[in-house]
Amino acid sequence: MSGDSNSGEGRDRPRASLFGRARKPVSSTAPPPPRKEPSRKEPKKPRRMGISSLSGLLTFVLLGAVVAIGAVAWLMMEAGKPGPLAENKVVNIAREDDGGSIADQLERAGVIENATWFNLLTLLDGAHAALKRGEYEFKAGDSLRQVEAVMMSGKVVLHPLTIPEGLTSEQVVQRVRDAEFLAGDVKEIPREGSIRPETYDFPRGFTRQAALMRMEKEQAKVIDEIWQKRAPDLPIKSPGEMVTLASIVEKETGKVDERPRVAGVFVNRLQKHMRLESDPTIVYGLVFGKGTLGHPITRDELNRPTPYNTYLIDGLPPGPISNPGKAALEAVA
Repeated sequence: MSGDSNSGEGRDRPRASLFGRARKPVSSTAPPPPRKEPSRKEPKKPRRMGISSLSGLLTFVLLGAVVAIGAVAWLMMEAGKPGPLAENKVVNIAREDDGGSIADQLERAGVIENATWFNLLTLLDGAHAALKRGEYEFKAGDSLRQVEAVMMSGKVVLHPLTIPEGLTSEQVVQRVRDAEFLAGDVKEIPREGSIRPETYDFPRGFTRQAALMRMEKEQAKVIDEIWQKRAPDLPIKSPGEMVTLASIVEKETGKVDERPRVAGVFVNRLQKHMRLESDPTIVYGLVFGKGTLGHPITRDELNRPTPYNTYLIDGLPPGPISNPGKAALEAVA
């Protein structure tokens, strides 16, 4: 039995070798050591391809610059050539809402041949924002450059409006309303005698009310200047009375050389407290500035009492009967 026991122990114990204990057998299930993968390097792009792309881009930019410079040079040369107008022409450049861009309106009017070239010229010159709308006169053969200069100058066409001496304010307002180049309506009729008779210049589109205000301002200035230089012994107490008497002188005669004599007659009557007895005052009292009687004054009209009938009232009427000019005002003063 001991033999069996020893034999069993001998199987379980590791066998010794000549050089010591036997090596422990390696397990077949142990994982193999990891293998190192060789590192992959990104392939380098050829330098030649990058240089070629850059060269192509520079060539494209250079060609574009050459074309642009050539186009600008051509435009500048064309800008000085005569335009298509065969004769002088007045053109009203309206608001964009009404007529479109300035260049388009010029092309439609035949002032320029091409709106695009005109726009490019004004942009290159930095003048696009400086162009002013209005009514301009363009000369025959005006070049793009000359048209540009005209539009930048702001020197629009001015229309004359003549207000003769001796018109009533209602008659003046009617003339202003008949002026087709003016705009808007008249809000109120100016006071009699407050408008200066003169020839005025207005641009197209100027408002009628503003035109009358300008006339009133001019008259007030003239009246003040003349009143300051009046004779000291006049039987007139205020600038208003001076205007009233001057309006009567204006209606009595339209001749310049007669005004001082007529004014002298009326001043002499006032100094003597005589009635002025002026026929134009009778007419004004009957029609109140709306025009003329259309016939000679009748006996009945001569004796009809009105505040302006100087055959019946003493002194001056309550106000002017027309708008006197500077010569009549100076004759009275």
